[in-house]
Amino acid sequence: MTSGKKIGLALGVVAALGLAGIAAFYSVRGDAGNGSCSAARTAVARMKPLVQGEIAAVELRANPQPAPALGFTGPDGQPTTLAALKGKTLLVNLWATWCAPCLKEMPSLDALHKEMGGPDFAVVAINIDTRNLDKPKTWLADNRITALPFYADPQAATFQVLRAAHKVEGMPVSLIIDKAGCELGIIQGPADWASADAKALMKAAIGR
Repeated sequence: MTSGKKIGLALGVVAALGLAGIAAFYSVRGDAGNGSCSAARTAVARMKPLVQGEIAAVELRANPQPAPALGFTGPDGQPTTLAALKGKTLLVNLWATWCAPCLKEMPSLDALHKEMGGPDFAVVAINIDTRNLDKPKTWLADNRITALPFYADPQAATFQVLRAAHKVEGMPVSLIIDKAGCELGIIQGPADWASADAKALMKAAIGR
């Protein structure tokens, strides 16, 4: 074999290895290099025909990405994050006692969590009152909202993060997040989360 042929063969091998490496990279990473949320597309596909009726305002993500980084306090009063809740499909809701539509939908959120909450699903309702910090718990007790764990963000930083990420302007706002922490959809405004429409959508998101 001549030296020229040897060089050509060597270059061909290097090129083949390079292409194989690129293929392996995209196989692991998924489309657009977002392998961490590639499985979320399957959930979105299941959910798409169910966005109707009481939850018709839900906006599904065509290309799911990791959910915004949110920090707040947990039911024990200690700091936690949205990332710490990975492993369950989540319906993350921001509410406040000064928001009338928020208060109206709280009983349905409570009913949804009571019926469907478990190892694979939870409603995470984060209160963002910044004053009179005893008022939210008092309101929940007075209105017999008993199933929802109490999450709070007295600095209302969570709202600012969502406002920057999704141009959110009003309250309430809810995110649907899969067990890997990827955002499946968002709804700006209230919904009847205890409705058959909402339950069917959540089951599709969970994969039940």
